[in-house]
Amino acid sequence: MVTRTVDLRSDTVTKPTEAMRAAMANAEVDDDVLSYDPSALRLETEMAKVTGKEAALFVPSGTMGNLVSVLVHCNIRGSEVILGNNSHIHIYENGGISTIGGVHPRTVKNNDDGTMDIDLIEAAIRDPRGEIVYPTTRLICLENTQAKELNDCITADRSCTLPNFELKKSGVNFTLIPSYARRAASATVDEYTDKVGELAKKHGLKLHIDGARIFNASIALGVPVHRLLQAADSASVCLSKGVGAPVGSVIVGSKSFIAKARILRKTLGGGMRQVGILCAAALVALHENVPKLGDDHKKAKMLAEGLNQIKGLRLNVAAVETNIIFFDVVEGAKITAEKLCKNLEQHGILVMQESLVRIRVVLHHQISESDVQYTLSCFKQALAGRVQEENGN
Repeated sequence: MVTRTVDLRSDTVTKPTEAMRAAMANAEVDDDVLSYDPSALRLETEMAKVTGKEAALFVPSGTMGNLVSVLVHCNIRGSEVILGNNSHIHIYENGGISTIGGVHPRTVKNNDDGTMDIDLIEAAIRDPRGEIVYPTTRLICLENTQAKELNDCITADRSCTLPNFELKKSGVNFTLIPSYARRAASATVDEYTDKVGELAKKHGLKLHIDGARIFNASIALGVPVHRLLQAADSASVCLSKGVGAPVGSVIVGSKSFIAKARILRKTLGGGMRQVGILCAAALVALHENVPKLGDDHKKAKMLAEGLNQIKGLRLNVAAVETNIIFFDVVEGAKITAEKLCKNLEQHGILVMQESLVRIRVVLHHQISESDVQYTLSCFKQALAGRVQEENGN
């Protein structure tokens, strides 16, 4: 009988903490469609501050956040967006930019670190003189972290300082206060995001960043969130992944961008009334969990190092920068990836199979170091052709 569950399928599986539930029960609310919900306004104000943008808007999901953002920038059907071939918008969002927005995706190959070559991005921009036959390029989309393959972080400038996010509590208001500590690494990395932003401006385009796990990227790189998003005209930030809120994302940008986004959110069915119940939980999640993201990364590295010692698995430990690990079940192992996942599930270890050979695991704030050790024990037994009879603690 399963007596212990270690859910590593995603960081979206976390349950609301008692503090979140209390905040939800006591949240100040009003009609957010009419822009009167005080808890929503509070969350949006704080997210605008921490991302360095003029305004923010709560949306039900990251998929809607990205869709709304693309549609604001590409407000004419037949527009084209340049994005990575492994990007979440391109692969995992039901083709919404095309089916709903009439926006054509033009993909550029993602490198192993999640970037796209600048020269390939520029080469993909349509020549306006060919508008009689070409769609019109209006937008470039980046993703940080890029989660399809390695969950790598795209940097702005690693010589920046590391934000340890603390929140000052004043009544029911939480204010994100970044306190900075110098990162040990001395090397300055090319300002990739800035270069893409400059390229966009050169050609009269907009830049959107899918920052679903931007807080993870910030902690891993030692770069403040606002610096990572500085070159972007808009960004989406997920609240229900590493941050650990039960529901929602926030999109950020200029006041005029958010005004247009608010209308599109309503058009797509994302306008909700007393949404402060959800926003109150998100504020607590920011307060409780952003400071813990570094611990999630350490646990991921610990798990990766342990998995790397198990015969039959192949992974690149150095590529584990945040809370996500990808690894392969090698040819010749005593078990297939599918069978391995099923065996682990019988013992309370939940992971996600990505392909015939690839498995993904994601760490989060509700996974302990004890859970990591138990997981490694189950992996070792499964790869050795044995399964644990007891699902003990």
